[in-house]
Amino acid sequence: MSKVAVVILNWNGRKFLEQFLPSVINNNPDFSEIIIADNASTDDSIDWLKNNYPSIRIISNASNFGFSKGYNESLKQVDAEYFVLLNSDVEVTSGWLEPVIKLMDSDSKIAACQPKIRAFHEPEKFEYAGAAGGFIDKWGYPFCRGRIFDTYETDEGQYNDSCEVFWATGACLFVRANAWKEVSGLDEDFFAHMEEIDLCWRMRNHGWKVMYCGDSSVFHVGGGTLAKQNPKKTFLNFRNNLLLLVKNHSTRFFILKIFLRMCLDGIAGMKFLLSGEINHCFAVIHAHFSFYGMLGKTLSKRNAMKKEIEKYATTCIYEKTLIMEYFFRGKKKFSDLDKAKFSK
Repeated sequence: MSKVAVVILNWNGRKFLEQFLPSVINNNPDFSEIIIADNASTDDSIDWLKNNYPSIRIISNASNFGFSKGYNESLKQVDAEYFVLLNSDVEVTSGWLEPVIKLMDSDSKIAACQPKIRAFHEPEKFEYAGAAGGFIDKWGYPFCRGRIFDTYETDEGQYNDSCEVFWATGACLFVRANAWKEVSGLDEDFFAHMEEIDLCWRMRNHGWKVMYCGDSSVFHVGGGTLAKQNPKKTFLNFRNNLLLLVKNHSTRFFILKIFLRMCLDGIAGMKFLLSGEINHCFAVIHAHFSFYGMLGKTLSKRNAMKKEIEKYATTCIYEKTLIMEYFFRGKKKFSDLDKAKFSK
C-alpha cells in the first residue's frame, strides 16, 4: 500500500497533461504514487502518456463518468492511506504534498484537506475553486477565504495559516482513504460541481474534520471542463446546490430554507433574463425541474443519514445572508465578514 496516491482524472486532456504533469512528477516524493484515471478519452492523451511516461499507472474507465463516478470507479482500484484528487489543469509547487500530509498525520480525525489555490493566469490572486478554504452561509451559498462570488483577493500572506473549514476544493483534494470509504465516496448524482462540498458535509456529519493547509500552494487554471459562461455550469451549480441542502441540512428551519432558496434562485433567473443571458435563465429553470425529478431519491439519501445530520451539521457556517452582505453592504472580502457570525 502506498502512503499517498495522486490521482489525476483525465478526459480528452492531453494539453493539460503535457503542460502540468511534469510539475507533478518533478515534485513527487518517494512515498507517493502518480496515477492517471482516464474517463474514456477520445483524443490522443493516453497514447501520448504511454509514449512519454510509460511508467505511470493508467486506470481506464469504461466511459466518461464525469468527476464523481470517474473518481469513485477509479479509487476502487487504488490502495493508499491518502488519496489526492488532482485536477489535470493544476500546476503544483515544490514541497506541495508534504505539509498537507504532515497536517493530516497529526490528527486522525482529519478526513480531508486542501492547499492554497491560486490562479494560474493571475498567480498573485486566489482562484475561484477553493482559494484558501471553503465555507457556506446559512442559505447554503458556498464561498471561500480569498474569494466571495466574483471578487478575488490578492494573496498577501493573510491566509498562510492552517484552519478548519466547511469544505475543501475538488481541484486539489486530499482525502483519508478510510473516511472516503466510510461515506462511500462522491455522490454520482451530482456528476460534477459541488460534489466535493457534499462529500465534505457528509464527512463532517460523521464526525470528521475538514482542513485548509496554508503551507502548501498550487496554481489552478480553472474552467478546463466547463467554462464559467457555459449554461451547463449554471445548471449544475443551481441544481446541485439544492441537492446539497436537501441531503445534508439539519432539520432546523429546513423546509423554510429550501423554499426561500428556491425563491432566491427565481430572482437569479430573472436577473439573467433582464441581463440578456437567456440561456442561463433557462438553465436555472432546467435545474429546478431536474431537482424536482431527483427529489424523492435525494430525500431517501437524507433519511438514510438522519442520525449523522442531527449530530454534526452546524459548525463553520456563516449565519448571515451572504448575498445581502456582498451586494448591499459592500462586504467583498472574507475579512469584511462578521467573525462572530461563524458558527462554532
